[in-house]
Amino acid sequence: MNLSQHFKLSEFACKCGCGRDDINPKLIDVLEDVRIHFNTPVYINSGCRCPQHNQSVGGTRHSQHILGNAADISVKRVNPKSVADYLETKYPDKFGIGRYKTFTHIDLRAIKARWGSNE
Repeated sequence: MNLSQHFKLSEFACKCGCGRDDINPKLIDVLEDVRIHFNTPVYINSGCRCPQHNQSVGGTRHSQHILGNAADISVKRVNPKSVADYLETKYPDKFGIGRYKTFTHIDLRAIKARWGSNE
């Protein structure tokens, strides 16, 4: 099932195979914006997580992934620092943006949160 022009529901399903795939449509809008901005595919490394899978990958107890409000993404031929820089410029006063060496985390939390360093 297509969620948007560039994303399918299956891309956001919990990686444990449980079938959990509740994803916030607003997150899809943010990811479509990233796709259009960089004009290249965006890969979903992790989207929805059931509590068990979240725990097994070391996620926080109240992870935005469990709520369907988060994705860990990689953008084809774009380094994660550039992705995080773009998101922080686009959303300076909201959302959670995490910087990692191989991916960028984005979530729709109500307050601004920043962590990590991929310099």
